[in-house]
Amino acid sequence: MSVRRESNSLPVGAGTARARGLTHTDPQRVSLQTVLGALADPVRRMILRELASQPDWTKACGTFDLPVRKATRSHHFAVLREAGLIEQRDEGARRLNRLRRPEFDEAFPGLLDLVLAETT
Repeated sequence: MSVRRESNSLPVGAGTARARGLTHTDPQRVSLQTVLGALADPVRRMILRELASQPDWTKACGTFDLPVRKATRSHHFAVLREAGLIEQRDEGARRLNRLRRPEFDEAFPGLLDLVLAETT
């Protein structure tokens, strides 16, 4: 069972209804089962690898080249957020992403390294 918490800092656009709907899970409160479920999907691993190659908050959801439709893309981002792997914030019409590597590595040392080292 994952426990959700609001992000400590208010993201840009936090006053919008869309941004108020975002919740971010603390990686310390996520079960290994939840994490492994999130990492099991190849599309989600693609998202993580892409985020790892970019500076924080520079990659918007719509800029990922993914083999899925918009609704499925949104689902994948939500699963990653609920597993404590990513953080998102709205900036205008764009939803920007950050890989929560330091926090996740503290909770699950070495796991993210294995995922990011995967070759497709």
